[in-house]
Amino acid sequence: MRKRKLGKSDIFVSEIGLGCMSLPTNKQDSNKIIQFALDNGINYFDTADLYDKGENEKIVGNALKDNRKDIILATKVGNRLHASGEGWSWDPSKKWITSAVHESLKRLQTDYIDVYQLHGGTMEDDVDEVIDTMESLKKEGLIREYGISSIRPTVIDRFLQNSNAVSVMMQYSLLDRRPEEWFSLLEKNDVSLLSRGTLAKGLLTSEGLHRANRTEEYLSYTNEDLVFAIEQLQSLDAPITSVALRYVLQQKVTGSLIIGASSKEQLLESLEAYDRAVSNDILLKASEITKREVYKEHRL
Repeated sequence: MRKRKLGKSDIFVSEIGLGCMSLPTNKQDSNKIIQFALDNGINYFDTADLYDKGENEKIVGNALKDNRKDIILATKVGNRLHASGEGWSWDPSKKWITSAVHESLKRLQTDYIDVYQLHGGTMEDDVDEVIDTMESLKKEGLIREYGISSIRPTVIDRFLQNSNAVSVMMQYSLLDRRPEEWFSLLEKNDVSLLSRGTLAKGLLTSEGLHRANRTEEYLSYTNEDLVFAIEQLQSLDAPITSVALRYVLQQKVTGSLIIGASSKEQLLESLEAYDRAVSNDILLKASEITKREVYKEHRL
């Protein structure tokens, strides 16, 4: 498994990272998937305090505690669960982040977080306070680096202008190419892309055509558009999943593909697809098949 430098940091992350939100709630089943990821060279594990009301962090922390020095652990903050346990609200305040990081550290069974990410963001946030809080957490040694998970160009741009962020997590795939317009912004700020949704809810897998036939629409793709695009992608001289992964990895700004898995078999499929070479000609054809859309809202 190859690794890439995360932005301007000294952190190196595996090109495939495990998105832990999809892990089973059963500890034994999750442990098997996480161990399989470790055995196959994955060192980047991504969770959030919101996932399963904090239980996901507990599962991840317990499974990785004996490998802590060898892995890069990332989590997120900003969505505050209501006291009732039902629903949450957005809270990027210094008070909440400072409190939440300590709770995450307990659940993760560690004394530091490698990459702490703001889990969203709005233009109404006090971004200076958020950044100041993140910088303070770095000085305390509670986090090594920080970033943001958002698809809003306005929010991302403002955050990067004023901070030492090293990563931006965005939904990005062959079927959702909206982030491409903003890759120059990431490059300018020496920030890496953490790509989520790289397989587009399974549409870019061997089951893609079956899923497409049951999908009314995907972004601006009508059902007819989607089925046609998947058929064309599947006709290329390489497995569709390999094409999907390689397409994102060819981008200079890409740090890691955050791939979710609810079973060892599912993760194995992604790893086998990752190991398959795909020619530049095929990647070019894939780009010609799919739409290069742009974000219609939250523009600079």
